[in-house]
Amino acid sequence: MQKKKLKFGVGLVGLVALLPLALTACGGSKGDTLTIGAQTYSEPKILAEMYKALIEDKTDMKVKIKPDLAASKVVIDAMKKGDIQMATLYSGEIYNGYFDIPDTKDRAEVLKVAQEGFDKNYGFKWYDSYGFENTYAFAVRKDVADQYQLKTVSDLKDHAKDLKLGVDTTWLERDNDGYKAFQQAYGISFGETFPMEISLVYKAAGDKKVDAVLAYTTDPGIKQYNLVTLEDDKHFFPPYDASPVIRKDMLEKHPELNDIISELIGKIDAKTMGELNYQVDVEQRSPDEVAVEYLKQNGLLD
Repeated sequence: MQKKKLKFGVGLVGLVALLPLALTACGGSKGDTLTIGAQTYSEPKILAEMYKALIEDKTDMKVKIKPDLAASKVVIDAMKKGDIQMATLYSGEIYNGYFDIPDTKDRAEVLKVAQEGFDKNYGFKWYDSYGFENTYAFAVRKDVADQYQLKTVSDLKDHAKDLKLGVDTTWLERDNDGYKAFQQAYGISFGETFPMEISLVYKAAGDKKVDAVLAYTTDPGIKQYNLVTLEDDKHFFPPYDASPVIRKDMLEKHPELNDIISELIGKIDAKTMGELNYQVDVEQRSPDEVAVEYLKQNGLLD
């Protein structure tokens, strides 16, 4: 700002009128608000709280969290409209018809397609993964894993006919990655299947009502009921790497956010995320408390 330009006939009233403009020109981020969207479950809420703490600590911006958005499509639509500017999304979202994609389940390729496709078609910057994916995985009770020496899904082939599977109701009906496609890919059929809400499958395993479950890889029920996750050795399930995603216009307005967002990239593996989810869902701690404690323990927040 050049003070000499204020010489010419600007009285006290004029100076007062110009002051807000001068302050805006000198410090644009002060008072600006970033809204982060989060779905209904604990994982995106914890990650949103981490970014709220980091951004408010390192900038003059205020962060609001809009929780309990019903589905990833709702999140993406809200970002497109500008109702929210940032969220955690998963690379496998590309399979839901937002734009044309190649026929691939390669983990790195799927992430690249998400990054390029949502950049080109939606104006989103899709970062690299936090370091974990949250996708479908078969898990069995530890006694079952020990009895049959199970480590991979293929190891189930000679034993599945004697096992009961607890499964998310919708998976039995899905086309591309549902039960029928799984049977064809692995040549495996379970003795009985018990469709139920995903939140109930873990307790069913803990109560020995089922022997195996179709889980999500970072669900706290895996730890809570001491289940053993089996490696998807034929790569049947699509990859769902978790990443922060932000509107590019927000990032252009506040380039300082890039370094802050990048602080969590590659820092959180599936085991860690599962532990954090466990603290919220099982130990009943608040997402913000768990998030801030994690950041402090890892030297990301004073």
